[in-house]
Amino acid sequence: MKEVWLILKEQFENMHMIRKLAIYNMKTEYSNHYLGMFWNILQPLFQVLIYYVVFGMGMRQGGTGMTYLLHLISGLFPWLFISQSLNIGANAIYAQLGLVTKMKFPSSVLLSISFTNTFINLLFTTAIVVAMSLINGYRGYIHFFEFIYFIVAAFALIFAINLVMSTLVILVRDTRLILQNVLRMGFFVTPIFWNVHTASPILQKIASLNPFAFLIGMYRNAFIEGSAPVYGHLGDHLYFWSITLLLLFIGSHIHYRFKNRLIDFL
Repeated sequence: MKEVWLILKEQFENMHMIRKLAIYNMKTEYSNHYLGMFWNILQPLFQVLIYYVVFGMGMRQGGTGMTYLLHLISGLFPWLFISQSLNIGANAIYAQLGLVTKMKFPSSVLLSISFTNTFINLLFTTAIVVAMSLINGYRGYIHFFEFIYFIVAAFALIFAINLVMSTLVILVRDTRLILQNVLRMGFFVTPIFWNVHTASPILQKIASLNPFAFLIGMYRNAFIEGSAPVYGHLGDHLYFWSITLLLLFIGSHIHYRFKNRLIDFL
């Protein structure tokens, strides 16, 4: 448990550096693009258009409309945030291993920097969801506060997973490819373009065990769906946080065990 507190302490002590480096990374990434950070909105919108045509106008055969479009973007936008955070975070330490080994630099901070970058992207796309939700009268302002809970829960789970994966990626190169394929599969078993309430019993069972489905449900409950102030039942929250804390404990142990010897595995 001591390792978990040390990891969290590193994040709080370096919060100012995390914020500055995250903003610097985003400016650098789009410095040679005419549209700059506007691509943070354009890229998700292009994906929404593709999935809306395929799943809305194609597979659903006419079951289109504003309701389905809101259902789609309120699932796709947080999923893009989750998958990008995991892909970038899992490779964050490996990509900056020279910096970590040559300077007195807490490597776990790199995971928070990668999360902050993707979180800034999420804020852009969430603004679209909020605008569409208010225009169509789906939710009241009070429900938007659940978005704060979503951020805390998403950071905890993503950070815990990346603590495990960022070390394993260096120890075993195949780990990154495994993660990418798991995320591809996760896209289809997470209720992004389908509704968990009308899905088959098998998909409903998978969704109940899928912590990403819990996050998607929480995001949707904040902006377009549900009448409860908070998504899910008490058991859903206990299950989610049990998995998250277990992964955080395992990830902290693995991270501290190998963080001073990662260069030996290159």
